[in-house]
Amino acid sequence: MQPDPTSPTSRLLQPLGVLLQLLLLGGVVGLACWPLNAIDHLQDQLLGLMPGWTNQPWALPGLLLALAPLVVMPLLLTLQAGPLRDAAGSGIPQTMESLEHPEMAPRLLDQRTTLARLLNWTLASLALMPLGREGPLVQLGSAVARGLQRRCPWLLPHLSNTNLVAIGAGAGLAGGFNSPLMGAVFVMEELLGRYNVGLLWPTALTCAAAALVSNLAGMPLYSLGLLTTQEPEWQQLAWGLAIGGGAGILGGLMSRLLLQVSTRLRGPIQQAPLRWGLVLGAALALMAVLSGGRSGGDGEALLSLLIHGDTAAELELSGSAGMGADLGWMALLVSRVVGPALALGAGIPGGLIDPAFGLGGLLGRGLLQLVGGNPELGLALGMAGGLAGATQLPLMTVLFALRMAGDLQWLLGLLVSAVIGAYVGRRVQPQPIYHALWEAQQRTARGAS
Repeated sequence: MQPDPTSPTSRLLQPLGVLLQLLLLGGVVGLACWPLNAIDHLQDQLLGLMPGWTNQPWALPGLLLALAPLVVMPLLLTLQAGPLRDAAGSGIPQTMESLEHPEMAPRLLDQRTTLARLLNWTLASLALMPLGREGPLVQLGSAVARGLQRRCPWLLPHLSNTNLVAIGAGAGLAGGFNSPLMGAVFVMEELLGRYNVGLLWPTALTCAAAALVSNLAGMPLYSLGLLTTQEPEWQQLAWGLAIGGGAGILGGLMSRLLLQVSTRLRGPIQQAPLRWGLVLGAALALMAVLSGGRSGGDGEALLSLLIHGDTAAELELSGSAGMGADLGWMALLVSRVVGPALALGAGIPGGLIDPAFGLGGLLGRGLLQLVGGNPELGLALGMAGGLAGATQLPLMTVLFALRMAGDLQWLLGLLVSAVIGAYVGRRVQPQPIYHALWEAQQRTARGAS
Protein backbone atom coordinates (compact mmCIF):
# COMPACT_ATOMS: atom_id res chain seq x y z
CA MET A 1 0.00 0.00 0.00
CA GLN A 2 1.47 3.34 -1.13
CA PRO A 3 1.67 6.15 1.46
CA ASP A 4 -0.74 9.00 0.97
CA PRO A 5 1.29 11.99 -0.28
CA THR A 6 -1.29 14.37 1.17
CA SER A 7 -1.07 13.00 4.70
CA PRO A 8 0.59 15.16 7.40
CA THR A 9 3.38 12.62 7.79
CA SER A 10 4.20 12.66 4.08
CA ARG A 11 4.11 16.46 3.97
CA LEU A 12 6.66 16.49 6.81
CA LEU A 13 8.93 13.73 5.52
CA GLN A 14 9.17 15.01 1.96
CA PRO A 15 10.88 18.35 2.76
CA LEU A 16 13.02 16.58 5.37
CA GLY A 17 14.18 14.16 2.70
CA VAL A 18 15.04 17.03 0.35
CA LEU A 19 16.96 18.74 3.15
CA LEU A 20 19.01 15.62 3.86
CA GLN A 21 19.76 15.10 0.17
CA LEU A 22 21.01 18.67 -0.19
CA LEU A 23 23.23 18.19 2.85
CA LEU A 24 24.52 14.94 1.36
CA LEU A 25 25.39 16.63 -1.92
CA GLY A 26 27.17 19.47 -0.15
CA GLY A 27 29.03 17.07 2.14
CA VAL A 28 30.32 14.97 -0.75
CA VAL A 29 31.47 18.07 -2.65
CA GLY A 30 33.12 19.44 0.49
CA LEU A 31 34.93 16.15 0.99
CA ALA A 32 36.15 16.25 -2.62
CA CYS A 33 37.61 19.72 -1.97
CA TRP A 34 39.97 18.44 0.72
CA PRO A 35 42.87 17.55 -1.63
CA LEU A 36 42.73 20.94 -3.36
CA ASN A 37 42.72 22.77 -0.04
CA ALA A 38 45.70 20.66 1.07
CA ILE A 39 47.63 21.57 -2.09
CA ASP A 40 46.85 25.25 -1.54
CA HIS A 41 48.13 24.96 2.02
CA LEU A 42 51.30 23.23 0.80
CA GLN A 43 51.87 26.01 -1.73
CA ASP A 44 51.94 28.58 1.09
CA GLN A 45 54.53 26.48 2.91
CA LEU A 46 56.71 26.24 -0.21
CA LEU A 47 56.55 30.01 -0.65
CA GLY A 48 58.13 30.23 2.80
CA LEU A 49 61.37 28.99 1.23
CA MET A 50 61.67 32.20 -0.79
CA PRO A 51 63.68 35.23 0.42
CA GLY A 52 60.65 37.43 -0.16
CA TRP A 53 59.03 35.74 2.84
CA THR A 54 62.09 35.07 4.99
CA ASN A 55 64.24 38.19 4.31
CA GLN A 56 67.13 35.74 3.93
CA PRO A 57 69.43 35.27 0.90
CA TRP A 58 68.50 32.81 -1.81
CA ALA A 59 69.06 29.15 -0.94
CA LEU A 60 69.07 26.24 -3.38
CA PRO A 61 65.54 24.92 -2.59
CA GLY A 62 63.98 28.35 -3.06
CA LEU A 63 65.90 28.98 -6.28
CA LEU A 64 64.80 25.63 -7.71
CA LEU A 65 61.20 26.47 -6.88
CA ALA A 66 61.50 29.88 -8.56
CA LEU A 67 62.80 28.16 -11.71
CA ALA A 68 60.19 25.37 -11.63
CA PRO A 69 57.94 27.05 -14.27
CA LEU A 70 60.73 26.48 -16.79
CA VAL A 71 60.01 22.75 -16.51
CA VAL A 72 56.35 22.60 -15.52
CA MET A 73 54.94 25.09 -18.05
CA PRO A 74 56.34 23.28 -21.15
CA LEU A 75 55.20 19.94 -19.71
CA LEU A 76 51.63 21.11 -19.09
CA LEU A 77 51.26 22.91 -22.42
CA THR A 78 52.54 19.83 -24.27
CA LEU A 79 50.05 17.60 -22.46
CA GLN A 80 47.20 20.05 -23.02
CA ALA A 81 48.02 20.28 -26.72
CA GLY A 82 47.79 16.50 -26.99
CA PRO A 83 46.21 13.84 -24.77
CA LEU A 84 44.80 16.27 -22.19
CA ARG A 85 43.33 18.79 -24.63
CA ASP A 86 39.98 18.92 -22.82
CA ALA A 87 41.74 19.71 -19.52
CA ALA A 88 43.03 23.09 -20.74
CA GLY A 89 41.43 26.23 -19.36
CA SER A 90 40.23 27.28 -15.94
CA GLY A 91 37.17 25.02 -15.70
CA ILE A 92 34.54 27.75 -15.36
CA PRO A 93 33.96 28.36 -19.10
CA GLN A 94 33.70 24.58 -19.52
CA THR A 95 31.10 24.41 -16.75
CA MET A 96 29.18 27.29 -18.33
CA GLU A 97 29.24 25.44 -21.65
CA SER A 98 27.84 22.34 -19.93
CA LEU A 99 25.04 24.39 -18.37
CA GLU A 100 24.15 26.05 -21.67
CA HIS A 101 24.51 22.85 -23.73
CA PRO A 102 23.91 19.83 -21.45
CA GLU A 103 24.85 17.44 -24.25
CA MET A 104 28.46 18.64 -23.82
CA ALA A 105 28.59 17.68 -20.13
CA PRO A 106 29.59 14.03 -20.71
CA ARG A 107 32.79 15.23 -22.40
CA LEU A 108 33.58 18.37 -20.40
CA LEU A 109 32.63 17.15 -16.90
CA ASP A 110 33.55 13.49 -17.12
CA GLN A 111 35.82 11.88 -14.56
CA ARG A 112 38.92 11.73 -16.77
CA THR A 113 38.78 15.39 -17.80
CA THR A 114 38.08 16.55 -14.25
CA LEU A 115 40.95 14.57 -12.77
CA ALA A 116 43.29 15.77 -15.52
CA ARG A 117 42.39 19.40 -14.83
CA LEU A 118 42.96 18.90 -11.10
CA LEU A 119 46.33 17.26 -11.80
CA ASN A 120 47.42 20.11 -14.07
CA TRP A 121 46.36 22.69 -11.50
CA THR A 122 48.22 20.78 -8.78
CA LEU A 123 51.48 20.73 -10.77
CA ALA A 124 51.14 24.43 -11.61
CA SER A 125 50.38 25.34 -7.99
CA LEU A 126 53.35 23.40 -6.64
CA ALA A 127 55.49 25.18 -9.23
CA LEU A 128 54.23 28.38 -7.51
CA MET A 129 52.56 29.79 -10.60
CA PRO A 130 50.45 32.88 -9.80
CA LEU A 131 46.97 31.48 -10.30
CA GLY A 132 43.94 30.87 -8.13
CA ARG A 133 41.75 27.79 -7.90
CA GLU A 134 38.10 28.68 -8.41
CA GLY A 135 38.12 27.16 -11.90
CA PRO A 136 39.08 23.63 -10.81
CA LEU A 137 36.83 23.96 -7.74
CA VAL A 138 33.80 24.89 -9.85
CA GLN A 139 34.45 22.04 -12.27
CA LEU A 140 35.00 19.60 -9.40
CA GLY A 141 31.71 20.53 -7.75
CA SER A 142 29.86 20.30 -11.07
CA ALA A 143 31.37 16.92 -11.88
CA VAL A 144 30.58 15.51 -8.43
CA ALA A 145 26.95 16.68 -8.68
CA ARG A 146 26.59 15.20 -12.14
CA GLY A 147 28.21 11.93 -11.09
CA LEU A 148 25.95 11.60 -8.04
CA GLN A 149 22.89 12.25 -10.16
CA ARG A 150 23.87 9.52 -12.63
CA ARG A 151 24.60 6.96 -9.92
CA CYS A 152 21.73 7.95 -7.63
CA PRO A 153 18.68 8.82 -9.76
CA TRP A 154 16.66 9.32 -6.60
CA LEU A 155 18.84 12.27 -5.56
CA LEU A 156 16.91 15.55 -5.75
CA PRO A 157 14.61 14.50 -8.62
CA HIS A 158 12.73 17.81 -8.42
CA LEU A 159 15.83 19.67 -9.63
CA SER A 160 16.71 19.76 -13.32
CA ASN A 161 20.09 18.45 -14.44
CA THR A 162 21.23 21.99 -15.17
CA ASN A 163 20.25 23.36 -11.76
CA LEU A 164 21.85 20.45 -9.93
CA VAL A 165 25.13 20.92 -11.79
CA ALA A 166 25.03 24.66 -11.04
CA ILE A 167 24.42 24.00 -7.34
CA GLY A 168 27.35 21.58 -7.33
CA ALA A 169 29.55 24.26 -8.91
CA GLY A 170 28.64 26.74 -6.17
CA ALA A 171 29.29 24.11 -3.51
CA GLY A 172 32.75 23.52 -4.96
CA LEU A 173 33.54 27.22 -4.68
CA ALA A 174 32.16 27.36 -1.14
CA GLY A 175 34.13 24.28 -0.12
CA GLY A 176 37.38 25.68 -1.47
CA PHE A 177 37.03 29.17 -0.01
CA ASN A 178 35.06 28.30 3.14
CA SER A 179 32.45 30.89 2.18
CA PRO A 180 28.90 29.54 1.67
CA LEU A 181 27.24 32.82 0.67
CA MET A 182 29.97 33.49 -1.86
CA GLY A 183 29.30 30.14 -3.53
CA ALA A 184 25.54 30.67 -3.60
CA VAL A 185 25.76 34.18 -5.05
CA PHE A 186 28.32 33.03 -7.65
CA VAL A 187 25.75 30.57 -8.99
CA MET A 188 23.11 33.29 -9.36
CA GLU A 189 25.35 36.19 -10.37
CA GLU A 190 27.71 34.40 -12.79
CA LEU A 191 26.67 30.88 -13.78
CA LEU A 192 22.93 31.35 -14.21
CA GLY A 193 22.85 35.13 -14.64
CA ARG A 194 19.59 35.49 -12.70
CA TYR A 195 18.29 35.35 -9.14
CA ASN A 196 15.86 32.54 -8.50
CA VAL A 197 14.37 32.54 -5.01
CA GLY A 198 13.29 28.92 -5.36
CA LEU A 199 16.87 27.92 -6.19
CA LEU A 200 18.64 30.24 -3.76
CA TRP A 201 17.82 28.37 -0.56
CA PRO A 202 18.87 24.89 -1.77
CA THR A 203 22.05 26.39 -3.22
CA ALA A 204 22.88 28.20 0.02
CA LEU A 205 22.19 25.09 2.11
CA THR A 206 24.34 22.88 -0.12
CA CYS A 207 27.14 25.46 -0.08
CA ALA A 208 26.97 25.65 3.72
CA ALA A 209 27.35 21.87 4.00
CA ALA A 210 30.28 21.89 1.56
CA ALA A 211 32.07 24.66 3.48
CA LEU A 212 31.52 22.86 6.77
CA VAL A 213 32.85 19.51 5.59
CA SER A 214 35.79 20.98 3.67
CA ASN A 215 36.93 22.80 6.82
CA LEU A 216 36.92 19.64 8.94
CA ALA A 217 40.33 18.72 7.56
CA GLY A 218 41.86 21.01 10.16
CA MET A 219 43.26 23.56 7.72
CA PRO A 220 41.53 26.89 8.37
CA LEU A 221 41.39 28.81 5.13
CA TYR A 222 42.10 32.50 4.88
CA SER A 223 43.24 32.77 8.47
CA LEU A 224 44.43 36.30 7.75
CA GLY A 225 43.36 37.71 11.08
CA LEU A 226 40.62 40.14 11.98
CA LEU A 227 41.03 43.48 10.26
CA THR A 228 39.75 46.18 12.57
CA THR A 229 38.84 49.71 11.59
CA GLN A 230 38.27 52.87 13.59
CA GLU A 231 37.73 55.05 10.52
CA PRO A 232 34.27 56.67 10.28
CA GLU A 233 32.08 55.64 7.39
CA TRP A 234 32.60 58.90 5.49
CA GLN A 235 36.33 58.17 5.42
CA GLN A 236 35.70 54.61 4.24
CA LEU A 237 33.50 56.09 1.53
CA ALA A 238 36.14 58.56 0.36
CA TRP A 239 38.94 56.01 0.27
CA GLY A 240 36.60 53.41 -1.22
CA LEU A 241 36.05 55.65 -4.24
CA ALA A 242 39.78 56.22 -4.77
CA ILE A 243 41.16 52.78 -3.95
CA GLY A 244 38.22 50.96 -5.54
CA GLY A 245 38.82 52.86 -8.76
CA GLY A 246 42.56 52.18 -8.79
CA ALA A 247 42.23 48.52 -7.84
CA GLY A 248 39.38 48.12 -10.33
CA ILE A 249 41.62 49.39 -13.12
CA LEU A 250 44.33 46.88 -12.24
CA GLY A 251 41.81 44.05 -11.93
CA GLY A 252 40.32 44.98 -15.30
CA LEU A 253 43.79 45.12 -16.85
CA MET A 254 44.52 41.63 -15.53
CA SER A 255 41.31 40.29 -17.09
CA ARG A 256 41.86 42.10 -20.39
CA LEU A 257 45.44 40.87 -20.66
CA LEU A 258 44.29 37.34 -19.79
CA LEU A 259 41.71 37.41 -22.59
CA GLN A 260 44.22 38.77 -25.11
CA VAL A 261 46.86 36.18 -24.20
CA SER A 262 44.27 33.42 -24.37
CA THR A 263 42.87 34.39 -27.78
CA ARG A 264 46.16 35.30 -29.45
CA LEU A 265 48.30 32.44 -28.17
CA ARG A 266 45.77 29.60 -28.32
CA GLY A 267 46.72 28.66 -31.88
CA PRO A 268 50.50 29.15 -31.54
CA ILE A 269 50.56 27.16 -28.28
CA GLN A 270 48.71 24.28 -29.94
CA GLN A 271 51.25 24.27 -32.76
CA ALA A 272 54.41 24.69 -30.64
CA PRO A 273 53.58 23.95 -26.99
CA LEU A 274 57.17 23.19 -25.95
CA ARG A 275 58.56 26.42 -27.36
CA TRP A 276 55.82 28.60 -25.88
CA GLY A 277 56.02 26.71 -22.60
CA LEU A 278 59.69 27.60 -22.32
CA VAL A 279 59.02 31.27 -23.17
CA LEU A 280 56.17 31.69 -20.72
CA GLY A 281 57.87 29.60 -18.05
CA ALA A 282 61.00 31.73 -18.37
CA ALA A 283 58.92 34.91 -17.94
CA LEU A 284 57.29 33.58 -14.75
CA ALA A 285 60.62 32.33 -13.40
CA LEU A 286 62.31 35.69 -14.08
CA MET A 287 59.58 37.56 -12.22
CA ALA A 288 59.86 35.13 -9.30
CA VAL A 289 63.65 35.59 -9.06
CA LEU A 290 63.49 39.39 -9.30
CA SER A 291 60.72 39.66 -6.70
CA GLY A 292 62.23 37.23 -4.23
CA GLY A 293 59.34 34.86 -4.93
CA ARG A 294 56.57 37.34 -4.13
CA SER A 295 55.23 37.28 -7.68
CA GLY A 296 54.48 33.57 -7.29
CA GLY A 297 51.64 31.75 -5.58
CA ASP A 298 47.96 32.53 -5.63
CA GLY A 299 48.12 35.76 -3.59
CA GLU A 300 46.88 34.46 -0.25
CA ALA A 301 50.39 34.24 1.20
CA LEU A 302 51.10 37.76 -0.02
CA LEU A 303 48.05 39.06 1.84
CA SER A 304 49.19 37.27 4.98
CA LEU A 305 52.60 38.90 4.64
CA LEU A 306 51.03 42.33 4.24
CA ILE A 307 48.96 41.83 7.39
CA HIS A 308 51.39 39.96 9.63
CA GLY A 309 54.76 40.80 8.08
CA ASP A 310 57.42 42.77 9.92
CA THR A 311 58.17 46.40 9.07
CA ALA A 312 61.03 45.57 6.73
CA ALA A 313 58.86 43.14 4.79
CA GLU A 314 56.10 45.73 4.45
CA LEU A 315 58.38 48.48 3.22
CA GLU A 316 60.61 46.38 0.97
CA LEU A 317 57.90 44.89 -1.25
CA SER A 318 60.58 43.79 -3.69
CA GLY A 319 62.93 40.97 -2.87
CA SER A 320 65.77 42.75 -4.69
CA ALA A 321 68.12 44.41 -2.24
CA GLY A 322 69.11 47.18 -4.65
CA MET A 323 65.59 48.40 -5.36
CA GLY A 324 63.92 51.27 -3.59
CA ALA A 325 60.70 50.56 -1.74
CA ASP A 326 58.48 52.52 -4.15
CA LEU A 327 60.09 51.00 -7.25
CA GLY A 328 59.88 47.52 -5.76
CA TRP A 329 56.22 48.00 -4.89
CA MET A 330 55.35 49.12 -8.41
CA ALA A 331 57.37 46.31 -9.98
CA LEU A 332 55.56 43.77 -7.83
CA LEU A 333 52.20 45.28 -8.85
CA VAL A 334 53.15 44.80 -12.50
CA SER A 335 54.20 41.20 -11.90
CA ARG A 336 50.94 40.45 -10.06
CA VAL A 337 49.01 41.74 -13.09
CA VAL A 338 51.10 40.07 -15.79
CA GLY A 339 51.92 36.76 -14.08
CA PRO A 340 48.35 35.44 -13.61
CA ALA A 341 47.39 36.63 -17.10
CA LEU A 342 50.26 34.67 -18.65
CA ALA A 343 49.65 31.49 -16.68
CA LEU A 344 45.86 31.45 -17.08
CA GLY A 345 45.97 32.76 -20.64
CA ALA A 346 48.20 29.85 -21.62
CA GLY A 347 45.39 27.50 -20.59
CA ILE A 348 46.72 26.38 -17.21
CA PRO A 349 43.72 25.54 -14.96
CA GLY A 350 43.19 28.04 -12.16
CA GLY A 351 41.31 31.20 -11.34
CA LEU A 352 41.40 34.93 -10.69
CA ILE A 353 39.92 35.28 -7.21
CA ASP A 354 43.11 34.88 -5.17
CA PRO A 355 45.38 36.80 -7.60
CA ALA A 356 42.88 39.68 -7.88
CA PHE A 357 42.47 39.84 -4.10
CA GLY A 358 46.22 39.88 -3.62
CA LEU A 359 46.72 42.51 -6.33
CA GLY A 360 44.08 44.83 -4.89
CA GLY A 361 45.31 44.39 -1.34
CA LEU A 362 48.88 45.15 -2.43
CA LEU A 363 47.78 48.33 -4.20
CA GLY A 364 45.53 49.59 -1.39
CA ARG A 365 47.99 48.95 1.40
CA GLY A 366 50.83 50.52 -0.56
CA LEU A 367 48.84 53.67 -1.33
CA LEU A 368 47.73 54.22 2.27
CA GLN A 369 51.25 53.50 3.47
CA LEU A 370 52.63 56.15 1.10
CA VAL A 371 50.23 58.85 2.37
CA GLY A 372 50.56 57.89 6.03
CA GLY A 373 47.05 56.44 6.40
CA ASN A 374 45.85 53.20 7.94
CA PRO A 375 47.36 50.42 5.78
CA GLU A 376 44.70 47.92 6.88
CA LEU A 377 42.01 50.22 5.53
CA GLY A 378 43.77 50.31 2.18
CA LEU A 379 44.27 46.55 2.16
CA ALA A 380 40.62 45.77 2.87
CA LEU A 381 39.26 48.25 0.32
CA GLY A 382 41.86 47.23 -2.26
CA MET A 383 40.94 43.53 -1.97
CA ALA A 384 37.32 44.34 -2.81
CA GLY A 385 38.16 46.70 -5.66
CA GLY A 386 40.66 44.34 -7.24
CA LEU A 387 38.38 41.29 -7.17
CA ALA A 388 35.34 43.22 -8.42
CA GLY A 389 37.41 44.81 -11.19
CA ALA A 390 38.68 41.45 -12.38
CA THR A 391 35.39 39.52 -12.17
CA GLN A 392 32.72 42.27 -12.38
CA LEU A 393 30.81 40.47 -9.63
CA PRO A 394 30.36 43.13 -6.92
CA LEU A 395 27.89 41.28 -4.69
CA MET A 396 29.98 38.11 -4.56
CA THR A 397 33.01 40.31 -3.89
CA VAL A 398 31.41 42.09 -0.93
CA LEU A 399 30.33 38.82 0.69
CA PHE A 400 33.78 37.28 0.30
CA ALA A 401 35.59 40.44 1.40
CA LEU A 402 33.48 40.58 4.57
CA ARG A 403 34.37 36.93 5.18
CA MET A 404 38.03 37.82 4.82
CA ALA A 405 37.98 41.02 6.87
CA GLY A 406 35.81 39.52 9.59
CA ASP A 407 34.14 42.76 10.71
CA LEU A 408 30.82 44.19 9.55
CA GLN A 409 32.16 47.68 10.25
CA TRP A 410 33.81 47.40 6.82
CA LEU A 411 30.51 46.97 4.97
CA LEU A 412 30.08 50.48 3.56
CA GLY A 413 33.68 50.83 2.45
CA LEU A 414 33.79 47.37 0.88
CA LEU A 415 30.49 47.94 -0.89
CA VAL A 416 31.62 51.24 -2.38
CA SER A 417 35.01 49.87 -3.39
CA ALA A 418 33.47 46.77 -4.99
CA VAL A 419 30.85 48.71 -6.96
CA ILE A 420 33.37 51.28 -8.18
CA GLY A 421 35.88 48.52 -8.95
CA ALA A 422 33.34 46.57 -10.99
CA TYR A 423 32.27 49.69 -12.87
CA VAL A 424 35.83 50.73 -13.70
CA GLY A 425 36.81 47.15 -14.50
CA ARG A 426 34.04 46.96 -17.09
CA ARG A 427 35.39 50.10 -18.75
CA VAL A 428 38.76 48.37 -19.13
CA GLN A 429 37.43 44.89 -20.02
CA PRO A 430 33.89 45.39 -21.41
CA GLN A 431 32.73 41.80 -20.93
CA PRO A 432 32.97 39.71 -17.74
CA ILE A 433 36.08 37.63 -18.13
CA TYR A 434 34.63 34.13 -17.79
CA HIS A 435 31.85 34.90 -20.25
CA ALA A 436 34.46 36.32 -22.64
CA LEU A 437 36.60 33.20 -22.30
CA TRP A 438 33.54 31.02 -22.82
CA GLU A 439 32.64 32.84 -26.04
CA ALA A 440 36.24 32.59 -27.24
CA GLN A 441 36.11 28.86 -26.53
CA GLN A 442 32.91 28.56 -28.58
CA ARG A 443 34.44 30.46 -31.52
CA THR A 444 37.42 28.13 -31.46
CA ALA A 445 35.17 25.07 -31.40
CA ARG A 446 33.13 26.40 -34.35
CA GLY A 447 36.31 27.11 -36.28
CA ALA A 448 37.68 23.63 -35.63
CA SER A 449 34.43 22.05 -36.89
